[in-house]
Amino acid sequence: MSKRVVIAEDEAIIRLDLREMLEDEGYVVVAETGRGDEAVELARQHQPEVCIFDIQMPGRDGLDAAREVAADRTSAVLILTAFSKRHLISEARDAGVLSYLVKPFQREELVSAIEVAWGRFTEMRELEDTVESLEEKLETRKAVERAKGLLMDDFQLSERDAFEFIRSTAMANRAKMRDIAQQIVDGLLTP
Repeated sequence: MSKRVVIAEDEAIIRLDLREMLEDEGYVVVAETGRGDEAVELARQHQPEVCIFDIQMPGRDGLDAAREVAADRTSAVLILTAFSKRHLISEARDAGVLSYLVKPFQREELVSAIEVAWGRFTEMRELEDTVESLEEKLETRKAVERAKGLLMDDFQLSERDAFEFIRSTAMANRAKMRDIAQQIVDGLLTP
């Protein structure tokens, strides 16, 4: 599947060249603008895999736009700029930019920068998903342990029987064990 791209570059000739290069390389440019304030809206509207932003643009600074798009966690952001000052690179990193390319650039450098940004973005999303999954498992375990304790204390069930009651009730109701455990803790469900 071709990666979809939003371009935000205030120089029309560079924007045109960039579009042509990207399309020649198999990317799909879904939107482009010369304004930073429009860049954020286009990114939200199209949810591309990659956004390429210049730093200095009318309406809104590219780093500020990048910060907002990166916070949405829907697209990898690449900065394409004529500025290579260390403080700008640090600001870009802190804004959530995943790749930084300085003009003038070669086609191969552009493709590499896009693929690096996309690779980093994908890894970050996978890590976030893993963390969410682990947090969910931990919360489920806590709820089940609380419910087991109540069942053991209030209904003199063994730990094994308390767990089996939670598990079998969840299966019979096609519910999550965490939800059943919460119902027990809330006093809404008893054996």
